[in-house]
Order: sequence, then structure tokens, then C-alpha cells
Amino acid sequence: MRTKAKFEKVSYQQYSAYGDKQTYDNIALPRRATAKSAGYDFYAPYELAIGPHCTVTAATGIRALMPDDWCLMIYPRSGLGFKYRLKLNNTVGIIDADYSSSDNEGHIFVRMTNESDKPLIIPQGAAFAQGVFTRYFLTEDDDATAQRNGGLGSTSR
Repeated sequence: MRTKAKFEKVSYQQYSAYGDKQTYDNIALPRRATAKSAGYDFYAPYELAIGPHCTVTAATGIRALMPDDWCLMIYPRSGLGFKYRLKLNNTVGIIDADYSSSDNEGHIFVRMTNESDKPLIIPQGAAFAQGVFTRYFLTEDDDATAQRNGGLGSTSR
């Protein structure tokens, strides 16, 4: 059983629909900026140009492996939220522990909207989102037994 989390790249085969081999090779794994940072910075795998009131989806090329009773919560970087009102379309992305074994290899996508009146350019390699791992707890009458195979909304299909 896994006791700590780990970031990995998805395979190039999984990523190739979203970027070329050079882009894939340059994907940086998420990292904390300081010793006391809670969040792991996600870096733009390619330039993200987000016009005013427009939405983009970033294919990060990253997956997260973690203990069964953990999840990864994805948020926009606070500076981008403050300056550009950058928001994730699902408010907070929740990456479940079993997502890493789905058909898409647990490929994390970040869909966000620039709610400001000015364009936002996030250069390739710049931090744009952050992920925070947290442990969660179950109720005593929890009886979930379904297995995941997919991403967004896959457990309610």
C-alpha cells in the first residue's frame, strides 16, 4: 500500500493527442516553491493564451499516485486568481486516488476561465495551478464498491 504521493508523467502515447514529443519531454513535474508551501505548482506544458472571458483546457501530462484515503485538490495559483479572476470551471478539481489507474492513465486536465477584461498569457513552464494533497475519511456505513474507469463524471455514468 502506498504511504506517500508521487507525481509522474503520463505516457507519450496518452499525451500525444495534446502535444508533440518536444512539449512532452519538457513537461515538469509539480513541485512546492518553498519548504512550507502546501501546494505543488503545476507548470504550463505549453503557452496558455486565455482571452478575456474565455476558457481553455490545459492537458498537464501529469498523473498523481497517492494512498487510497487521499485526494489531490487542484486550485488556480492565487496570484492569477487575484489579477485575472482566473477560476477553475469546476471550482476545485478533485483527483481521486483511483483515477491514476483509469484508461487515460490518470491524466490531469485543468479547465479554467479568465473572468477579467484583459488577456492572460501563461508562458510555457510557468506555474498556473497548484495541487494540495489531503486525507479524507469515510462514514461508518460507507458501502461503495464501484471501480473507476475514466475521468470527469465517470463515477456517475
